[in-house]
Amino acid sequence: MRPVPAAISLAGTAIGCMAWAVRGRSSDVFAPSVWRGKKGRNAIALTFDDGPGPGTADILEILDRHHAKATFFQCGENVQRAPQLSRMVSEAGHEIGNHSHTHSNCALRSAEFIMSDFARAQQAIADATGKFPALVRAPFGVRWFGFREMQQALNLHGVMWTVIGRDWKLPANEISKRVTETVSDGAIICLHDGRGLTPNPDISSTTGALRQIIPALLDRGYHFETVSQILI
Repeated sequence: MRPVPAAISLAGTAIGCMAWAVRGRSSDVFAPSVWRGKKGRNAIALTFDDGPGPGTADILEILDRHHAKATFFQCGENVQRAPQLSRMVSEAGHEIGNHSHTHSNCALRSAEFIMSDFARAQQAIADATGKFPALVRAPFGVRWFGFREMQQALNLHGVMWTVIGRDWKLPANEISKRVTETVSDGAIICLHDGRGLTPNPDISSTTGALRQIIPALLDRGYHFETVSQILI
């Protein structure tokens, strides 16, 4: 086998480092964020990205049945399409975070675009619920130049995740297995009550998995908190 040329090896290393800086859950290169809560309370934080959408009501019903609280990272355009769903989430006692307005990948975007997009989402969520979010999660987990300044200007605390369910592509049983076999005390779980800005997405795999995940983790002695609660 031929040795790998030094230039190619160096390029690969640089690409890997940049990928971690942009999307690594513990990276603070482009903006500070948290990816798990404090241990010692047997607490788990369920989070849902990309909503609100028609399936959000089903998720709220499942959470209510088990007296579980969660955090919903919502997209401004989806909030404007269905403000009543955003209000339902807030009025049920769940936490709402900012997931951008247009669900755009921030990589290679200008700092001006990033500021504008998240500011628009802040206002859309506040218009629907009467509350400005205190948390932010970038679409696809991608932070970029200007993200730190946006968080500071909008007074937002960055949130990544401990385990992501990949519920946009896996069936319910595999999502449930992926989550329940990975979580530990203080984990932040990332699921989705939408699929980007799709108006009427099929999230049956998510709701099906959630019906398995919550009872399984309750049986193991965990309880569910919002992200803000699990960080205290």
